[in-house]
Amino acid sequence: MKTVDSQEKNITKITNSQEEYLKTIFILEKNNKKVRVTDIAEKLHITKPSVNKAINILKDMELINYKIYGDIKLTQQGEKLAKEIIKKHDILKMFLSDVLEIEPNKAEEEAKQMKYAISEDTAKKLEQYIGKIFDLGDLNCNYDSNSEKCRNCVKITAKNRLKNHQFGDASKIGKNK
Repeated sequence: MKTVDSQEKNITKITNSQEEYLKTIFILEKNNKKVRVTDIAEKLHITKPSVNKAINILKDMELINYKIYGDIKLTQQGEKLAKEIIKKHDILKMFLSDVLEIEPNKAEEEAKQMKYAISEDTAKKLEQYIGKIFDLGDLNCNYDSNSEKCRNCVKITAKNRLKNHQFGDASKIGKNK
């Protein structure tokens, strides 16, 4: 479970299932702009009553805005949390597929499972490790880890460097110089 600070007023725990709802809503918003209960139910292969129950909880947590039979929209806090969830998944998938060279479909499935098992601190350190192993410090840009465009650029750069072996010596990472 992850702790959510909703408007700095109350601290609430968010479950893995609720994380999946937030992630799904975020993705649907980016693709469709309008998100409805039916869209979520179809995407997650679950019933509409299950979705209704979950979105009412997310609404009470102030992570989404929703009126019955209306569109579902992430609040600012909900969008921030959804981006963190997606980022953690992307970091894990990149590590598994690009560093450990695990087959992409297997890396996807394992990243989905692993993201619930690691802390935000561990995810941040893994992101730093990936940045070091692929020598991404020389991108000469204003890299923003919260930007989807930046994360995609880093993925492409890392994959190209991996193919061409244009990265630093991984054996030096974490060792004192």
